[in-house]
Amino acid sequence: EDIGIIIEGQEVLTGLNSVSQACATLLGFIYALNLQYPKELKYTFEVFQKLFLELDAQKLSPKVISLKKPLAGISHALLSKHVLHY
Repeated sequence: EDIGIIIEGQEVLTGLNSVSQACATLLGFIYALNLQYPKELKYTFEVFQKLFLELDAQKLSPKVISLKKPLAGISHALLSKHVLHY
């Protein structure tokens, strides 16, 4: 399976090992090159960047702020359940 990254119609990287590696690399490219997120995916990318990768995490849009607290609760609940199984 050939997994790669295409930015603005140009193949910029191929031979990645997984979709998760491609996603992380794409977010790194977008952040490092200061590219704008596609409008239809703006908040999805913002959540990945600011909540999961903690890049520029102090500047959250109102939509992402509204997701942060419920996500933190879910994360805490999952970690608590995971720890109890040890």
